[in-house]
Amino acid sequence: MAFNTQSAPQQRESEQFDIVEWYPKFQSCHKYFLDHAQHSGPVQALSAFVNIQLPYQKQPNPVISSSSSPRSAAPDMPQLRQPNPFAQGQSAAHAQAISVIPYIRRLVATGHDTPAVLHGFFGDDWVGGIGQLHEIERRNYLFAAKSTSWMKVKQAYDMSPEETVPFLRPLREASEKEIQAAEAGWSEWLAMQDWMLGPRAPETMNRSSRVKREQE
Repeated sequence: MAFNTQSAPQQRESEQFDIVEWYPKFQSCHKYFLDHAQHSGPVQALSAFVNIQLPYQKQPNPVISSSSSPRSAAPDMPQLRQPNPFAQGQSAAHAQAISVIPYIRRLVATGHDTPAVLHGFFGDDWVGGIGQLHEIERRNYLFAAKSTSWMKVKQAYDMSPEETVPFLRPLREASEKEIQAAEAGWSEWLAMQDWMLGPRAPETMNRSSRVKREQE
């Protein structure tokens, strides 16, 4: 399998986000990641390069698909195995416990969050399924860089001792519109730190919010 190099159309910012409509698309991305992407050569190669384990590599309970039972790394001893009437339910719960956020974060921080790579990791529904999460994580990365030193940003993006981020890159292809949105979000956070909220919110922030609502 090769990454699809076609860029999917981006969602218009003016569209209202419907979480109920979004969730099936997210589930599709999650299922694709577990059932297909993690077993493909390009995804495995990139994951090794950016030093993040895929679900099937997680020990002691690797997850090889969205429906298969978690396998233990310990030797299998059938004579000690007890029947478990709840095994299927546990399997589904275990697969659902795998979050896609760490993978999105690692791709963003290393500059590999291209449309082709996101399609390769999360399938045809990636724009509707994880597109919003991708935008949020890009903004979080900007906030992290603005708030502290390189070393602390790296520590924030490290995971386990075996999955430290090998390098950080500046945000890939940031647009002026994206930077302005991040600036507005950062200003809101600074106001939050100073309790400048509600009736105390700066007039410029209230005016900006009104303009945004009118544009939508």
